[in-house]
Amino acid sequence: MHKKLPGCYLTPLRMTLTKRDLVVRISEETELNQQHVLAVIQKTLDHIAEALAKGEKVELRNFGVFEVKVRRARIGRNPNAPSTDVPIPERSVVKFKPGKEMRAEVFKLPPPKKIIAPTQGQAKPDGSP
Repeated sequence: MHKKLPGCYLTPLRMTLTKRDLVVRISEETELNQQHVLAVIQKTLDHIAEALAKGEKVELRNFGVFEVKVRRARIGRNPNAPSTDVPIPERSVVKFKPGKEMRAEVFKLPPPKKIIAPTQGQAKPDGSP
């Protein structure tokens, strides 16, 4: 059911690439020490986070753009008490817009298959009881 690939763990529905996976892949491809690769990746992420915390836009060509946007204040609803209004204050959020090349590659992906959990008395999709 699960396949182990170099530097990642693949499940039928999604694949998660972690910082550790990046370090291992880059280290193997460049033959650089993993500690040095980790230091460079961490420093890069620190600088991106620092720029965003200052409200700056971070633009990485052929990858995408990170920028801070302000979400306006609004009124929410408490699902347990729908008649009660809950004020949600204005806040800053990070938005990411993928670059053209990334968007084109992601667009090629097939849509994920939805797995519906069987209800009581129904057989599972794999045929087991």
